[in-house]
Amino acid sequence: MIKITYVDAEGTAREVEAEEGSTVMENAIRNGIPGIDAECGGACSCATCHVYVDEAWMDAVGEPQSMEADMLDFAYDVRPTSRLSCQIRVRPELDGLIVHTPTRQG
Repeated sequence: MIKITYVDAEGTAREVEAEEGSTVMENAIRNGIPGIDAECGGACSCATCHVYVDEAWMDAVGEPQSMEADMLDFAYDVRPTSRLSCQIRVRPELDGLIVHTPTRQG
């Protein structure tokens, strides 16, 4: 299993085991991670699964595609490391991934 750590706005870290091929958002919902609302269920049609990818993981995760970048316009407190967690597919190269949740979702 691939491990992902979610760090909330207060600094509390929660590590989960994620299945390859799933998304960072799906694993957050399955594990009750606070701060990920995922109102659209992963359809990239809202910005309520917004996360900040830890700087050390930006190259491995990659940049958002154009549709995701457009949706990020609706997110709260967008930063250069912002991504929608529904668009990050879990793969072996992301074992140990760290993402941070914003103080609130868009």
